[in-house]
Amino acid sequence: MPVLRSIVEALLKSEAYLHRPQRIELVQTQMSFIFLAGEYVYKIKKPVNLGYLDYTTLEKRHFFCRQEVELNRRLCPDAYLAVVPIVEERGRLCIEGRGKAIEYAVKMKQLPQDRMMDVLLQRGQVTPDMVAGVAEKLVNFHQRAETSPEIAAFGGLDVIRHNCDENFAQSDKYIGLSIFRAKYKQIKAYADNFIKSNAGLFEKRVREDRIRDCHGDLHAAHVCFTDNICIYDCIEFNDRFRYCDVASEIAFLAMDLDRYQQAGLSRHLIDAYVRLSQDEELLKLLNFYKCYRAFIRGKVESFKLDDALIPQNEKAKALESARSYFQLAESYV
Repeated sequence: MPVLRSIVEALLKSEAYLHRPQRIELVQTQMSFIFLAGEYVYKIKKPVNLGYLDYTTLEKRHFFCRQEVELNRRLCPDAYLAVVPIVEERGRLCIEGRGKAIEYAVKMKQLPQDRMMDVLLQRGQVTPDMVAGVAEKLVNFHQRAETSPEIAAFGGLDVIRHNCDENFAQSDKYIGLSIFRAKYKQIKAYADNFIKSNAGLFEKRVREDRIRDCHGDLHAAHVCFTDNICIYDCIEFNDRFRYCDVASEIAFLAMDLDRYQQAGLSRHLIDAYVRLSQDEELLKLLNFYKCYRAFIRGKVESFKLDDALIPQNEKAKALESARSYFQLAESYV
């Protein structure tokens, strides 16, 4: 990827930006390069095809950049500013320049890192009132979120089975590395049995419009306590991962609070959400979806082990994280 490497090298220099940031920090995920450049953040999608996402052409990356801005403005309207081009000007690469785009980036206001929920959890600075505020924001969001027969179909039994089977198939290669075989089989048996035993409940949720166009990736690192609670970085690359039962969405964040050993805050989140939404049936699905979401996070962390662009020290952290998520998934069985 010589062009991509030249872009990354260029964007680590202050002169590539109109506002000339004094310091630039690069954060890398399996899907993106993220440049923290002073008051702004620029996110570039890697030209990869991971099966569940396809960023392999410039046109696709441009489309999904636009999707990212549009969808994230639902829960974080002030932070997502624009999709901007990366161009070559007078022999050097720059962002937001004039000319033919060779790449695109999502431009955001940089949110305060010290107000991120995951950071505050590690400091013991997340209160029940803060969690209740998140629950209220999510209830209002879910009630407004789009639904339709097409979206509702993603809560049907066949899709639930497919999603679980896909998770296990994609994680199979990591048996013995980030998850033990016995643990893998135990979680799979639990998921299969739960789906079989609760077929009527899943179909009832579809009939009652509980399947919505949600956030899709709701964990603590994506919640920022600014003047208004900002929930950002939703899934834009695959509608199937956003179209889900609201129970699955709220279980995701509750699971992450459990991961930080904050079971009390996790219960408070669920209680506040159920009280405000009057969706008591959600409780019947909670452990299943907590297990499902923890397993997904273990899988995603395991994927990083195969990425040639991620340094070994970060892979070691990913392996440790994957193992802890898989262990958490087992705890819900």
